[in-house]
Order: sequence, then C-alpha cells, then structure tokens
Amino acid sequence: MVADLVQRKVDLIVVETTAATREAKQATSVIPIVMTSVADPVGSGLVMSLSHPGGNITGFSNMASDIVGKRLQLLKDTFPGLARVAVLWNPDTPPHANILQEIKSLAAPQSLEPIIVGARTSQDLALAISAFKRSKAQAFYVLEDAIFFDNRATLNKLAAHARLPAMFAQRRVVEEGGLMSYGPDFLDLFHRSAGYVDKILKGANPGDLPVEQPTKFELVVNLKTAKALGITIPESILLRADEVIR
Repeated sequence: MVADLVQRKVDLIVVETTAATREAKQATSVIPIVMTSVADPVGSGLVMSLSHPGGNITGFSNMASDIVGKRLQLLKDTFPGLARVAVLWNPDTPPHANILQEIKSLAAPQSLEPIIVGARTSQDLALAISAFKRSKAQAFYVLEDAIFFDNRATLNKLAAHARLPAMFAQRRVVEEGGLMSYGPDFLDLFHRSAGYVDKILKGANPGDLPVEQPTKFELVVNLKTAKALGITIPESILLRADEVIR
C-alpha cells in the first residue's frame, strides 16, 4: 500500500502505527510523513529526537511506555488484592519489548507479578486467554496494538467468558464491552495531526516540527461489564473516571 502511494507521488502520507510509519520511512525519504499516535518514535528509530525529528517524519507520540505505571496503579486501586496481572503483547510490534521491561520494573514495587503472553494474530488470542486462566491471573493488561484493537470484540468475548477484568488503552474497546481503559484521547491526536498536515502542505519542513505528545488522557469504566463479571468498582475510581458507562 505504501509503495502504491509513493508511486502515485502523493503530497503527504498520514500513518497511525509504528509498523506503518516504519514501512513509510523505508519507502520514501522525500514525501512528508505525519504519524498520529506512535508509541516510541525515537526508540523505534523513526526520528532523531522529539524536539528536532529531522528527515521527512513528524507527528505525535502516544506515550505508551510512559503511562504503564498509571495503568498498573489503576488496576491495583480497582482491585486492592490483585497480585497476578497478565500482560498481552505482540512480539511483532517493535515498541512492545521496551514496554514489557517497563512493566516488569514497575510491577514489583506494587507487589504485582506480571504474567506475559504473546499473540501475533487473531487466532492466537484464545490461546493467550487460556494461558492467563491456567496461570491464575486475576486481571489482564492489553498493550496498544492494531491486531488487538481490530479484534476487540473477540478479546471482550474471551475476557467475559474467562471472567477476567481487563485494562485497555482505547476507550472504544470499553464502549464496546471492555471493563476499563486509560490512555490518550486518540481522537484529539488525530485532530492535532490535521494541523501538522496543514502546516506541511503550506510549506513547513516536517523535520523542523517537533514530535508532540498527548495533552488529554481519559479513564473510562464500563459498569455493565463490571456487573456481568460480578465485580464492584470502588467509588474512588468512579469519581476519577472521565466517563462511566452504566
């Protein structure tokens, strides 16, 4: 798809994920590229620095690794007795390895044992959830990934069947039946990305536009799902939530 866009000599390419940005970077060093929500642009080798990306790429980071601690703390605050938390990751997603290291370093001080299981395809998801159950995990944390988001309905059904509360990154997953999510306002990132598209099409050099980070974060809780799972969400969490689905 990227090769086709380059062949068409488009004026600019907008990409969302790390994998898509990497493909675009390999395909062209001339056409400007705007990323909308990449986990670790510097660590993934997409830009030289956040303040001065250089080259033909700029855009927005979703700070995936920086908010790991917040998500773990929210899980702990919601389930004070939580000791074993499963983590679903995709070995083919470049930033996930670094995020896992962050999870491991932050879990111990919170008396959490991370149980890490990888899934590369939609077919792997059922096996992953089964592994969580066998390990006696009490909750699970889903890392940001296009495969997982595209298969959110499947993940929600598997979590419900396994009676496992789950923490997601995107509110849409919770709106469609997930228990809770905490992360950037992705819609806001897309809106802000449109501003960068406008600037570049008017002549700005993408390499001179700093990679920006989210300014809005949101906690969403689905009480319908909580009731179905037979769990009670503490009032302190509900008061902190930006949206409670009843």
